[in-house]
Amino acid sequence: MEAGFTIGPTFFLGDLGGNAGKGTKFIKDNNFPATTFHVGAYAAFYPSEFIGFRLALNYGALEGDDQYIKGKGGWEEHRKVRNSNFKSHLAEAMLLTEIYPTVFLEYDRNDLYRKFRPYAAVGVGVFNFNPKGQDPLTGEWVELKPLRTEGQGFPEYPTRKEYSLTQLNIPMGVGVKYFLNERFNVSLEVLHRTTFTDYIDDVSTRYINPAVFYTHMDPATAQLADRMANKSGTGLSRTYTPGMIRGNPNNNDAYFTFNVKLGFKLGAGGGFRNSTDCPIRF
Repeated sequence: MEAGFTIGPTFFLGDLGGNAGKGTKFIKDNNFPATTFHVGAYAAFYPSEFIGFRLALNYGALEGDDQYIKGKGGWEEHRKVRNSNFKSHLAEAMLLTEIYPTVFLEYDRNDLYRKFRPYAAVGVGVFNFNPKGQDPLTGEWVELKPLRTEGQGFPEYPTRKEYSLTQLNIPMGVGVKYFLNERFNVSLEVLHRTTFTDYIDDVSTRYINPAVFYTHMDPATAQLADRMANKSGTGLSRTYTPGMIRGNPNNNDAYFTFNVKLGFKLGAGGGFRNSTDCPIRF
């Protein structure tokens, strides 16, 4: 058995932000100014040196902002004019399988002292989020899901269902573990999460008719939803109008982390094997 702690940066890959060209959910569209950090803890069970099973809990944040885009006259200019942003907490639990392929090349698999072991990890997870956007009028950060910015749940848009703030993900990645001694180890790891939602940043498809907000909401809430749904201008001067592209529904959101893990072996068998111990007398 092993337990430990995790810390590291987190990077969001979704509709908001990005770099030159069409938006993707790969590292190409990572914006370093949107880097956040996470902390976590884990427990792992290793039935053999070749394989392990890890339960991990992490807490951090996600962030994206169209203002981080550096316009170069291409597709990214359309996203920059959109002028949207978001931030959200991130709480996740993951169950991972770790594979250590190089153990078969080791002379003594049980000797861990000062040893490097690369590994691959894959599993399943569940995470919770709650996107907030900055009100262009007041500067305050407001929850976006209740505003139904893309018509989610309105009868005028029957195919746009309200999204859940708790979703599944598929974490996968690689890492390398270094054993400081027989009890303590440190790992460097990168884990990418494939998700099944396009609404981590509350942006997915096309702009709706803002009149719908005033049909189903009180005036103050409708005005707020109208401002948050379309930040490409004010009133009749908006660049984007109903039916125009707001996001890409064909690419679900994703995120990845770089993890620094400090682990320690539980139970008997840890610590240095000290050859200078005094012999036991019978």
